[in-house]
Amino acid sequence: MDEVVTALRVLLALVFVASAVGKLRGRDAYARFTAATARLAPGSSAAAGTRWIAAAVVGAEAAVVVLLVLPATAAFGFALAAALLAAFTAAIVRALAHGDRAPCACFGDADTPLGPRQVVRNLSLAAAALAGFGATLSGTPRLPDATGALFAVAAGALVALLVLAADDIIELFRS
Repeated sequence: MDEVVTALRVLLALVFVASAVGKLRGRDAYARFTAATARLAPGSSAAAGTRWIAAAVVGAEAAVVVLLVLPATAAFGFALAAALLAAFTAAIVRALAHGDRAPCACFGDADTPLGPRQVVRNLSLAAAALAGFGATLSGTPRLPDATGALFAVAAGALVALLVLAADDIIELFRS
């Protein structure tokens, strides 16, 4: 079980690192994310409110990473990740219901229009976060032995790379 929890911690930490870094990569990336926030956050039409929400999202994403890195706070990291992913999913579903398919800037530079695949991605990641949360609460968090840790980190990193590249992979096969 320790290996599974470690793999889930690595998966979610890498996804949230990529998300935060993608949004903070430069002034243009953050401006695109702030504009997407204005579209996706309900009732955030005021510029000051949108900037605050955008900053809070990036801060929460960074907090997920920090919490997941430390075994003693991993449960909090999983819980925060699940909450953020639920909020992101709700925002995307709401946008799709209103016919908004503009890119979400989820990882900074996204050209892929919103669609069901982002909902599935977020629900899958939320399920991983909830599984990690439950597994973390069910026992004393420990690090696996060296071999188990190596495989867990490799598995978590591989799945994270697939999640981050999913839109590009799907588009490659759609052509």
